[in-house]
Amino acid sequence: MKRRVSFFTLIAILAGLLAACGGATPAASPTAAPAAGGATAAPAASGDGGTIKIVSSLPRTGSSKGQSDTVVNAIKQRLDQDNNQVCNGQFKISYEDMDDATAAAGKWDPTQEANNANKAAADADVMVYIGTFNSGAAKVSIPILNQAGLVMISPANTNVGLTKPFEPGEPDKYYPTGKRNYTRVVPADDLQGAAGANWAKALGAKSVYILHDTETYGKGLADVFRAKVKELGLEEKGYEGIDKKAQDYKALGTKIKDANPDLVYLGGITQNNAGLLLKDLRSAGYQGKFMAPDGVYEQAFIEAAGEAAEGAYITFGGIPPSKLTGKGKEWYDAYKAKFGSEPEGYASYGYEATSVALNAINKVCKKDRAAILDAVFATKDFQGVTGTFSIDKNGDTTSTTMSGFQVKDGKFDTDNTTVLK
Repeated sequence: MKRRVSFFTLIAILAGLLAACGGATPAASPTAAPAAGGATAAPAASGDGGTIKIVSSLPRTGSSKGQSDTVVNAIKQRLDQDNNQVCNGQFKISYEDMDDATAAAGKWDPTQEANNANKAAADADVMVYIGTFNSGAAKVSIPILNQAGLVMISPANTNVGLTKPFEPGEPDKYYPTGKRNYTRVVPADDLQGAAGANWAKALGAKSVYILHDTETYGKGLADVFRAKVKELGLEEKGYEGIDKKAQDYKALGTKIKDANPDLVYLGGITQNNAGLLLKDLRSAGYQGKFMAPDGVYEQAFIEAAGEAAEGAYITFGGIPPSKLTGKGKEWYDAYKAKFGSEPEGYASYGYEATSVALNAINKVCKKDRAAILDAVFATKDFQGVTGTFSIDKNGDTTSTTMSGFQVKDGKFDTDNTTVLK
């Protein structure tokens, strides 16, 4: 027995020596560092904090790349402003730019998005997931990240059903734990679709032909637009989903020309042939108005449609970068100076999503997914570059600003932006 006691005493002494030499995990800092904005931060999870990882999952392959390049630029721009650290240097920020698109698909791919979400969920350093760009991709990743307790902040998703009842089972089916983990800094399509319908009437349209690309985002917007134009008393001359992989839309163009609507509305994205559809519509002789949502608010759409894009009406769930004022104008000028190019539509929202993430981390100063998630949802009266907003209990922004503009001279004429309601 004495030998046993001596043996265990020796082990205890050796353990103490190892701890003294740094072999044990250091205790948490006894004093909290001040968080951004003057708030008092909680103690760090460990003495030197270590690394907190932020990842983004966006389409970095295919025609969306031009748009997502500017979003990623804005994310990096925001992180650089804080020297890639938070809580007065207690934690370093590591950023990973993940691609949820594939060359084969030419756009986001559900398997790739699931892989990204699973990778992030399994990485204990990841505290924030910025994404997705496409609403359909969000439907894949939300349940995966929900079970991991990892907060998502989207700079671009607008589908209603991600946060509010829309299709059967939505949104509850995306949250298996019963606790929300998904937020977004752009207004949802229940606002944009209705704003598009109001604008169509204001433009003098008395009849409409409604198309959608059959995907989550496009069909959702088309359905909201459809319901609103019915309420407004506009005549519906057609409603259908297109074959998003078709080689041409000549027959559809002729059909629509013969129906002779005042306005054709397309709910869809550039990557599902929006440009080709408009080109074939014009080739068939249709001369009425054409309107599409912000899924085509990217230079790739104008390039795909060519001259047919001229005069197209575009709605946007937010404010174009060049029309931002105050802090937004400062950001816009700094972006152009840093990258030497014009930011596309969602760049400012990539910056905004990153700012919300950093604000939440600075509030809790803990490497703790649950605490950071709660802090994101507690975002109130946040003064960002796109204006002042809060995140509500559903994960939606309280911002309701909508914009509309046309394509003129081969570019989006945002100098003549219309505020939509």
